[in-house]
Amino acid sequence: MAERFETPVRYTTPGSPIIRMKGIEKTFETAAGQATVLKGIDVDIHQGEFVGIVGRSGSGKSTLVNMITGIDRPSAGAVEVGGQPVHQMPESRMAVWRGRNLGIVFQFFQLLPMLTLVENVMLPMDFCNIYPPAERQDRAMALLRRVGLEGLAHKLPGAVAGGQQQSAAVARALANDPPILIADEPTGNLDTQTAEQVMHIFEELLTQGKTILLVTHDRSLVRRTHRTLLISDGELVNEALTAAFPDAPHTPLLALSKRAAPVQLAPGAPLPRAEERPDVVYLLTQGDLLLNNGETVQLTGSSLIDPLSVDCDVRAGRQGAALLALPQDGLLPLLANTARPAPFPCQRAAQPAPRPGLFRRRRSE
Repeated sequence: MAERFETPVRYTTPGSPIIRMKGIEKTFETAAGQATVLKGIDVDIHQGEFVGIVGRSGSGKSTLVNMITGIDRPSAGAVEVGGQPVHQMPESRMAVWRGRNLGIVFQFFQLLPMLTLVENVMLPMDFCNIYPPAERQDRAMALLRRVGLEGLAHKLPGAVAGGQQQSAAVARALANDPPILIADEPTGNLDTQTAEQVMHIFEELLTQGKTILLVTHDRSLVRRTHRTLLISDGELVNEALTAAFPDAPHTPLLALSKRAAPVQLAPGAPLPRAEERPDVVYLLTQGDLLLNNGETVQLTGSSLIDPLSVDCDVRAGRQGAALLALPQDGLLPLLANTARPAPFPCQRAAQPAPRPGLFRRRRSE
């Protein structure tokens, strides 16, 4: 009788979040008392997204990832992956679920030192009984070849360099062809060429519908992701602010995020008058705004508009517009210390094309 084996997991729920985190909090007991490292995290991640997770050391990045993988449990809130409540599973079942659904690249490799590199890559297949046993070594060798380690396949981890161990960890994460890949600083120990090779693998996986979460401090890698989750002091900064001010200091950006107020404009609706909200600047987050100043100019995402300095008609486009109302006293320090597009006048557009910018002119005395 033929031996039974499992096949790789496939998610087929387009439109629904593949990862959903609701009200996640995490508190640790320390000698100095309680320390809360995650505070009310709410986030949805959809299939096929490439999400960067950034923040200073100790901000809660790895703890957030551990909530998704089930390695750690939240003090409050719930995590669902593929519709499965992660922390409702017993540990024995969770281990197999994790091996089939998630490919994890740990920051410090976590290779078993007594197994060769090829045996380390085969281990998830053996543990979860995925792929016929006769095919597993060939698949492991193909994955090692993909990361440039075919010639070292039969070496123990201690006999190869740290960067090579990191590449082997990437190959192991791909062993079961999981729908979700979670990588904690996967290129931190790699040379430039190997790091680019790993990123190319990730981008290729995205074309296959995989979902990738990348924890990194490397800004050049963050720019290659679809979204950025910035964690500061255990809290998520508004994603629109993170995108608009990628180089801003995290603490004032979090403070501004807490004070930002969402504004929704229906198609054709005008921007609120300066008299209504004199102390705010608007950040366009979705949709577009049309400025009618002799010729129509279209503003797109991350444009900043100061209603006190706009002397032309500003209305939402055909799809409407979503904005954040930002207090000027919190925004101006960020503008002074970060790179933003140079201001340009609203009186007449240089060309009728989409462009981001801060519309500002001298206020009348």
